[in-house]
Amino acid sequence: MGENVNSTDSNELSNGEAAYRMPLIGDKAPEFRAMTTKGKINFPEDYKGSWVVLFSHPADFTPVCTTEFIAFSSMEKEFEAIDTKLIGLSIDSLHSHLAWAKSIEGIKWKDHENVVVPFPIIADISMNVAKKYGMLQTVANTQTVRAVFIIDPEGIIRTILYYPMSTGRNMAEIKRIIESLQLHDRENVSTPADWMPGDDVVMPAPLTLEEAERRKTENDGSIEVLDWYLAMKKM
Repeated sequence: MGENVNSTDSNELSNGEAAYRMPLIGDKAPEFRAMTTKGKINFPEDYKGSWVVLFSHPADFTPVCTTEFIAFSSMEKEFEAIDTKLIGLSIDSLHSHLAWAKSIEGIKWKDHENVVVPFPIIADISMNVAKKYGMLQTVANTQTVRAVFIIDPEGIIRTILYYPMSTGRNMAEIKRIIESLQLHDRENVSTPADWMPGDDVVMPAPLTLEEAERRKTENDGSIEVLDWYLAMKKM
């Protein structure tokens, strides 16, 4: 029997390289230590108690990535308000990250200008972090795809998003996902399609026949029963 590589820990392949299973929703976020534009970090230990958006970009000084960093930076206070920290990553050197961040300050795009990148960018020349998180999906294997990992205060991965290199991310959607997850954790409710903060939410479905019968007649003014398994609640 061969070695089992189905874990977030690395295993050695026949060529001496480490193999990693891509982390899944519900997994503990793979641990790493790294140098960033804001100094050394020990992840996720340094971020316990906060939500985290760990995202990768293909390379520094690329057009789409530059617009993404401007957008993320402009929304940093909004993410901070929902107890969320941002961390960027690509397979570039620390000096490249610093030079690119400085370049971004001089770019005016839409209504954004003089943008200072406020969050750390991981220098991952060794590809250690990129491999642990399954961020390398190109044939050349030298650029990280546009991956997004939303990690909760306990260090558990709650959402994974992958975008093609040609498509910039929607930062408002990333924020919306976090707000939905936080609401679920607080109220034990789910959010329906196209939900926005303040909209009605979905109550948990009944688990027994008795609960299903009660649900049909449940109406206290704040609950709209559409069917025995689907009820909306006003927030």
